[in-house]
Amino acid sequence: MLERQERTAMVLLLGIVILVIAAHLTLGLIGKQPFARSFTNNSMDGELVTAGGTIDRLVITQTGGHLNVYTDSVTIFIPAQVVQELTLKKGDVISVYGIVQTYRGKKEIMVSSAQDISVVPANSMSNFSATT
Repeated sequence: MLERQERTAMVLLLGIVILVIAAHLTLGLIGKQPFARSFTNNSMDGELVTAGGTIDRLVITQTGGHLNVYTDSVTIFIPAQVVQELTLKKGDVISVYGIVQTYRGKKEIMVSSAQDISVVPANSMSNFSATT
């Protein structure tokens, strides 16, 4: 049988576990959008940002199979494990959530999952504008 202090400690621990699980589920449902800022050249390394644009160029790194996506306003770094889940091509409109990092003196956005990327294929944009 547990003593009074031990029962109190167990109840407190159980309450904390329930609180942490509830917070995790709530934040998971909310997503990253409320916490992200628009990317600027003044964005700090480590900051969660959102950015988008039309893909001008796609370059696969020489080692690792990572992908650099170049838009008119920003470079987006996509790790190899995320690249496998995507189909991108020049002219697609891309919108991403990611973390700002500086690589070789230039700011870029590093994406951590495929869910942080939304893509509107180039050909669907021309079909959309032709029907409106």
